Amino acid sequence: MSIAKINYNNSIPCYRRITTNSCDSQSFYFRVGRTTVCHIIEETCCAIWKVLKKVFLRAPNDVKEWQNIIKEFDQNWNFPQCIGAIDGKHVRIEAPTKSGFSFYNYKGFYCMVLLAICDAKYCFTMVDIGAYGRDNDAAILNASTFGRAFNKGYFNLPKISELDSKVPPVLVGDDIFALKPWLMKPYPGKNFTVQQRVFNYRLSRARRTIKNSFGILAARWRIYRSPIKAKPLKVEHIIKATVCLYKYLRLTDGAHYILTGFVDSESHSGIVIQGDWRKELQDQGCLLDFSKSTSNRSVFDAIAIRNTYKDYFNSCEGSLLWQMDYVQ
Repeated sequence: MSIAKINYNNSIPCYRRITTNSCDSQSFYFRVGRTTVCHIIEETCCAIWKVLKKVFLRAPNDVKEWQNIIKEFDQNWNFPQCIGAIDGKHVRIEAPTKSGFSFYNYKGFYCMVLLAICDAKYCFTMVDIGAYGRDNDAAILNASTFGRAFNKGYFNLPKISELDSKVPPVLVGDDIFALKPWLMKPYPGKNFTVQQRVFNYRLSRARRTIKNSFGILAARWRIYRSPIKAKPLKVEHIIKATVCLYKYLRLTDGAHYILTGFVDSESHSGIVIQGDWRKELQDQGCLLDFSKSTSNRSVFDAIAIRNTYKDYFNSCEGSLLWQMDYVQ
């Protein structure tokens, strides 16, 4: 009889996926040195990112791919010329040693930023990971790889579409972002016209995709239910791995990964039915919202584009039968 040598390289990362425990507790659980545990987790996360990012997290690189996203947003969420929904989250982490206040944000906790764009089916298409928690939210987008690409027109986007006038492909976002010709956000303030309320409602429907994408991520990957206990670089590797695996499972095992009723849905009359991912989190999630932007600087072209959408959504051609029930 001989004692077999057990290799924990595979089991530890899987266990990490469904727990919020630290490397210390996992070291005790598996009877493996703490340094070994941390190394295995980091090594596995790096390998996942290296292999999967080029397949599952590359930006659309031709017009046809963008057109498919536009078609799905129009069919599923009634928002034409939409190439994605964008949002950002502060991922809570334990205070890093000797980091000063780089990761300390205005809300009073340490965090790392996850900025993401998704398509109409809750799949992340682009992510930017690792910005300091103290950084200004608008600056994070402008400094991100895809933010610079959009600003400089590097993406091979489809041609401008005719609504009532010319409208380019756009992202939809929340108040945290500045209005741009390629990024639509709600009308600000409180005293809205009916037409502006309609636009904000229609925008919120399309934007619900990214809210649900982050909800699914936090519900399925329990590492996000408490502050992540690791050095900043390792935290970045963990986030990258979970985002890649999220999309891999969404595309290869979607029926089991996102069960019926798990994400928000609408009744035939437009009533929003909240998804079950909220019940799983129960305010335990550590993916926290950005704050609303205080910037009032808007590009004239962006204002004109938003007004074009507003007019279209209030026209006979672009209106929805039930939309007025939610804006009065």
